[in-house]
Amino acid sequence: MTGGAGRTGAARLAARGALRIGAGLVSLGVPPSAQQEVACQVTSIMLSRIEGGDGLAEVLKDDRLSALCLGPGMGVERARELVPIALGQGGVKPRPTVMDADALMAFVEEPEDLFGMLHKACVLTPHGGEFARLFPDIAEKLNATPVKGPAYSKVDATREAAARAGCVVLFKGADTVIAAPDGRCSINSAQYDRAAPWLATAGGGDVLAGFITGLLARGHGPMQAAEAAAWLHVECARAFGPGLIAEDLPEELPKVFRDLFG
Repeated sequence: MTGGAGRTGAARLAARGALRIGAGLVSLGVPPSAQQEVACQVTSIMLSRIEGGDGLAEVLKDDRLSALCLGPGMGVERARELVPIALGQGGVKPRPTVMDADALMAFVEEPEDLFGMLHKACVLTPHGGEFARLFPDIAEKLNATPVKGPAYSKVDATREAAARAGCVVLFKGADTVIAAPDGRCSINSAQYDRAAPWLATAGGGDVLAGFITGLLARGHGPMQAAEAAAWLHVECARAFGPGLIAEDLPEELPKVFRDLFG
């Protein structure tokens, strides 16, 4: 779902990522003020006019919409209204859902309100600043100078966050850590021989959210979708090389898939 006029780029990046990774049908939820702007920018991606919670609930009656991405460029006020509906309040059937950016920041004052709405098919994708605001006590332990071992690591922090949220948490960074509430955990490193510093570009995280959403739509579980998307995200950056911008990432997927599958 996009924000208003002038705030649609992040959602369009996520939608393109979901489409390229194989979601099939991708639709952007657009407020009336941004409908013309988005229509001028997309071709393969569909549009649904969504102004408020009632409009979203109506659109979500369509069972073909098998996964949701909430947050990129959405705006915190719009997120506060629409996120509860998307997560199942008001009788809407919950779906696998990626929560990124504004969908997370809309609830940083009372994160427990967000955690109470989440379900096990959600994936949270915070970067370091968002993680610290959602899980301030966990971040404090992570950032504290250790005085004895073993030190509290990013793996420990992400596992604790996933257990608290009750869903998969993907803690972004050069050493992206992905954890499930049951303690399963993996690290996707973009360091050493997989280093891709040019991946730190505006909009890159929006594309990652789209990759995860597309894999969820294809039927992958939340942990598997997050792990595969994080790996593919780095591989796309490495395939393109320096000079990368976020728009390039989805367009590198076919090349990465050809290299993988011949």
